[in-house]
Amino acid sequence: QVQLVESGGGLVQPGGSLRLSCAASGIIFWNYAMGWYRQGPGTQRELVATISTRRDTNYVDSVKGRFTISRDNSKNTLYLEMNSLKPEDTAVYYCNAVNSWETYWGQGTQVTVSS
Repeated sequence: QVQLVESGGGLVQPGGSLRLSCAASGIIFWNYAMGWYRQGPGTQRELVATISTRRDTNYVDSVKGRFTISRDNSKNTLYLEMNSLKPEDTAVYYCNAVNSWETYWGQGTQVTVSS
């Protein structure tokens, strides 16, 4: 059974930092491109960042220079380091795993940026 379990969300003040984790099980982790998506109140789910099996990374413009995606294949874990957080970063953050045949999603973790 495939599971992607996100953790690390919470309430943080503007300018603060959080690190999200996504623990994967039931898949050959290194064989999947991984990504973080988010869905804010009243908005559609959007791509935040992706990392390929070769560790090539891609970011949406709004988070470039503030967020860093990384992966630890030895721990089957994906990370998202988020710095200089803004209220507009408030959303549910979802982990995604994809290869040529399959796509999997986690249940999400809430990030709220507010003073």
